[in-house]
Parts: sequence; structure tokens; C-alpha cells
Amino acid sequence: MKKTFLFAATVALMASCCGGKKCNCDCEACKNCEQKTEKAAVAEAAVAQIVENEQYDLSQLKQDEEGYYILFDGSSLDGWRGYGQTAVPASWENDGECIHLKGSGTGEAQAEGGGDLMFAHKFTNFTLELEYKISKGGNSGIFYLAQEAKDANGEMLPIWQSCSEYQVLDNANHIDAQLGVDGNRQAASLYDMVPAVPQNAKPFGEWNKAKIVVFKGTVIHYQNDEKVLEYHLWTPKWKEMLDNSKFCQGGEFPYAYGMMIEEGKDGGYFALQDHGDDVWYRNVRIKLMD
Repeated sequence: MKKTFLFAATVALMASCCGGKKCNCDCEACKNCEQKTEKAAVAEAAVAQIVENEQYDLSQLKQDEEGYYILFDGSSLDGWRGYGQTAVPASWENDGECIHLKGSGTGEAQAEGGGDLMFAHKFTNFTLELEYKISKGGNSGIFYLAQEAKDANGEMLPIWQSCSEYQVLDNANHIDAQLGVDGNRQAASLYDMVPAVPQNAKPFGEWNKAKIVVFKGTVIHYQNDEKVLEYHLWTPKWKEMLDNSKFCQGGEFPYAYGMMIEEGKDGGYFALQDHGDDVWYRNVRIKLMD
């Protein structure tokens, strides 16, 4: 059905050029038509291969009195591994209290032995809670509903092309806080899409509380015990948000749209971003709502 729809749309697009007649002219209308047709073809061809790996058995985890699974309490990194990897990347450590990313200063480029740190179990409906502390000028993020996916060449796609991101940032000292639209790259925002309001992040070096609630497509971000945003997956509004973002169909990241338009329907991983800056996470717990 999808391919049929695309074919019909492509034919209609071509028919608008030169009155629908086949021609060999070099007019601007035909140039634009060809470019749009090529983009549509690229968008249709860009289908990521989802990699299904073994899931960590949650029965091995402790549960607290409120029914939350304890994903990290300082005792071990059991159940954690790097995105697209089989072990915890060397850039991450358990310092006995926190999960600490040892900053490389390389930004998104990531140092050798680095990578995003992922809990190896897919979650669908849940409440995720944790605390974070960012370094001066630091940047990180909390990914959720993510997939491990490969492109047409078998190369792992960046995790952020498959999922949503709860931004972790030193708003006062990192340039990303000044980019985007209406503050949608500041702390607790749905990165590059929805700003966190009110913006109540504490300064670098201080602990912030983060909470993410996902239930049947409804997603809510909390920061320091305040609700700061809400959005709804799989809706016309969600499509509009994607269409107006860097994840748009036929855009710079052609695999992202196909994964994110259906994001969360089959659950996904959550992960902590290696953005090259020191960051600490602690008291990580999750409650299932299936």
C-alpha cells in the first residue's frame, strides 16, 4: 500500500511538469520536479534494518516498594552495554555511586572506546526516573524508545535517528541552548522539537531529577518534579512535528523518518548519550505500565 501510494504521488508530481507531457527541456519546473521525484525515491528506499538482540531478563533485578525495577543503584552495571556493542564502552564507569561518562572533549565525534550506554531491554509503557549532573559546558541526553538499526550498507545508524531524546545540558554555558527554536534544545526538552516549559534546570555541578512517562503514545517529561512538556506519538500532530524537523521524510537523515513515525509501537531501549562531556547519572529506576 505504501509503495502504491508513493508511485501515485510520483506520477502526479511528474504530471505537473510541462502539462504532463514527456519532454527534454531544461525548464525550472522540470528541474524542480526531478529533484522532488528523486527525494521521494530516496525516502522510499531508506528503510533501516532493525537488529534484534537478546533482552536482559528483568527478573534478575531488584524491585523497590513502589514496584520500580532498579536499573542502577551503584552496585553494578549488569544489564548495560554500549549501543551496537556487547559490553560497556570504556568511556563509561561505575564510580560506586554514579554512572559516569569520562569526558573526551570530542563532542559527538566520540573518542575511541566510547559510545552511548544502553540498558539491554526494550520497554513499551513505563515511568523512568533518574538523576543527572552535568559538567560545565556539558551536553548529554536520555534516549528512549530507541532501536538498534543498520543502514543499507550494514553500518549502525546513530541511535538518535530512531527515537526521542530528553535533553541534558548546561544551559548557561553550552551553545546548544541558544540554538533550535524557542529553547527546544535546552534541558528536559524533546530535543529540537518541543521546549521544556518552565525551564527549571539547576546549574552545572548540581543534581537534577528527570522523569519520563510513556503510555500508549502519550509522552510526558518532568524536570525537578515539574511537568515541562507533553506530546503524543502516532498522531497528525506528531507527523507535523517530524515534517518540520531535521528528521523529515526525504531530509538529511533519510532513515530517521521511517523509524520515528512508528516510534514506540513495539517498545524500545533507553540509553545515555556519550556527547564527549563529563556527566553523571544515579538512582536509575523504571516502572512498567503494560
